[in-house]
Formats: sequence, structure tokens, C-alpha cells
Amino acid sequence: MLTWLEKLVVMQRAGRSVDPSTASLGLDRGIGKPTDYGPVPVCCIGALSIPQRPSMERDRKAEHIELASDRRMRADTSAFDDYSFEHNALPELDFAAIDTSCTFLGKELAAPILISCMTGGTGAAAEINRNLAEAAERCRVAVGVGSQRKALEDPATRSTFAVRERAPSVPILGNLGAVQLNYGYGVAECREAVEMIDADALVLHLNPLQEVLQPEGDRNFAGLLPKIAQVAAELGVPVVAKEVGSGLSESVGIKLVRAGVRILDTAGVGGTSWASIEAARREDAGFDALFKGWGISTPESIVALSHIPGATVIGSGGVRHGVDIAKAIAMGAQLAGLAQPFLAPALVSADAVCERIDRLIEELKIAMLCVGAGDLGALGTTALQRVL
Repeated sequence: MLTWLEKLVVMQRAGRSVDPSTASLGLDRGIGKPTDYGPVPVCCIGALSIPQRPSMERDRKAEHIELASDRRMRADTSAFDDYSFEHNALPELDFAAIDTSCTFLGKELAAPILISCMTGGTGAAAEINRNLAEAAERCRVAVGVGSQRKALEDPATRSTFAVRERAPSVPILGNLGAVQLNYGYGVAECREAVEMIDADALVLHLNPLQEVLQPEGDRNFAGLLPKIAQVAAELGVPVVAKEVGSGLSESVGIKLVRAGVRILDTAGVGGTSWASIEAARREDAGFDALFKGWGISTPESIVALSHIPGATVIGSGGVRHGVDIAKAIAMGAQLAGLAQPFLAPALVSADAVCERIDRLIEELKIAMLCVGAGDLGALGTTALQRVL
């Protein structure tokens, strides 16, 4: 039997108009009707209704993709809108000569874009990752995979993460939850995750809010810093420390850099809310209301981390378009990470993902022309104004 995600791909390829924000949740079929999982109960969070599998059969990865497709799981506003550039009516630049290239993990990129860690380990995730990786290679941007914990525990799912063949020359980021270092994981497991996909770096994501709200979450975050330091010292590839939607503060960034982590990914408030997603999964609208906007906004996090000597900053969390990318670079980030904007195109094809990347780069270049920045170095020194 096809999963909801596989059915969505089939429907899109057949030319049927599908809104992932409703089709993915089964809302187009009607509440309480039989779902992909058969006649099962429906749980509700506010106006959101989610068909549920019996608890023993629940696929957390599939549910995450399902919920991330819904616009109600995203922040209501973007802190990037609180900042604006001063328009330069005389940029003295040739648009065709504007240079968006940069280097990341020793590899040349066409633009400062990371397709952020998204999925793996379930159903159609293999095709999503393949499309993302192929597009990343063709467009010369970096790409990450979702948490590889599932692949370490269930080798049958490893193929859903296998992307190096599709992206032989661009940076690929592996991914594990840092909290797993308190649950039996160590340098060996981190190295296995890297070797599994021939990754250029390993993301250790920090997600205390998500884990504590997740029905099956791991809640022991005590004593992680020295374990992260050991991984950073012994792994053999760079470690990236990444939040998942609540942002990294300057004080946390300093601790991580002192521990040997040199790349910090903000993943601040403004994009997909994993608090909302986990509240939906546990059927608790109260937690959603309390914690949807918890944390540090992406612009605040970028600026704070940019003050840390030796840190490479990836600005992510609510980055929607090329102007947001330009703002992230001007705030002090070296790259901008996006995930949710690529999900719908990745369900269709690598070509669709490439179209999205090309659009982002064009938007970025237009913004650079209109502020008089001929390259990313110049953009990084361009002032932003706070909108009152």
C-alpha cells in the first residue's frame, strides 16, 4: 500500500492539482473517513486534524514530513521583515557581472545556499533526497540529509540517505541528534554516519524543545558539551552545530567553538516550528500555543554568532527567498539554509528543485544590484536598517 507521500507524488506526476498543506494531512478526504492507514481515529490540534496510526506502528519520520508540509506548522511572521536595505539608485554595477559564488567546506559553490537537512529513513524520502542532491549538484549548492539515526538502527533504510552518487562534487552534510551522545552513541557511530554517505561534515543538531515535546523524545541533555568536543576532535571531518527552530545564542555559540565546533547553524525562530509539529503529534494544542514562537529569531542569532571569532555561520530558520538570503549575508552569515521551500519541489523532480534554486539566486542578485554589492564580500558589509 502506498503511503500518503507516495500517493502525493503519483498525483502530482499525473498532473492533478494538489495542495500539500491539505492533501498531506488527509483533509481533502474529510475528517473521520478511512485514511491511507485504514479506519483509524483522528486526533485534533485546534483546526488541524491528523490521521493517526496505532501507536506501535507510527512512523515518526513520515509524520514529520506530513506535518512540515502544512503552513500552520510555520511561524506567523518573519523577523527578516523587521529589517530593510537602503536602495541604491546608482549601483555602478553590471547585473551580469554580479558574483554570488563562495567556498564552503573547501568546495566552490555558485551561491551561498544550503539545502538544509530534511528527511530520510521512510517511504518516499529516498526520492526526495535524490532530487535534492541531483539539483544541488547541477546548481552548485550544498545539501544535507535528515537525521541518520534511523539508518544506523535499521540498515534497510540506508538507501534513503544515499545521495553522494547524485552529488559527487558538492558539500554533503550528514546528520545526527547531539542528544544521542547520551544514549549510547559516540565517535564510532558519528563516523559511521559520515562514511555512510561520504559526507563532508556532520551536523549534530541541538533540539531540547523538540525532544521534550516529542511523544517518544530523548530528554537527557546533561553533559553533552564534552562529548561534542570529543566528536569534533576525533571525527576527521568538521562538525556543524545546528538548532532546529529555536536559535543559537552567542553564549552557546562560544561554548561550542571552544569545544572545537567551527560551523554554527542558527535555525532560529521564523521557519517550521518543531514545537508545533510535536504538539500536534501528541494532540496538545496548549503546548503549541505556548512554545510555537519560543527561542531566538534567526536575525538575532545570526548577528550574535557573527561576533564569535573563528565561527562560520549558516543563517537558517524562516529564510523564504533571495532577499532573505541577502539579509542573512549582510547580518554576518556565510551561507543561508532553507528546507521547507524545497520540500514541495522535491516531491516532483530534480528539475523542479533546480527551478527553485535558480529563482533564489536571481532574487539574491537583484537585491545585490539594488544595494550596490558586486559580490558576497561587499554584501556582507552592507548596512541594514531596522524597520520601526
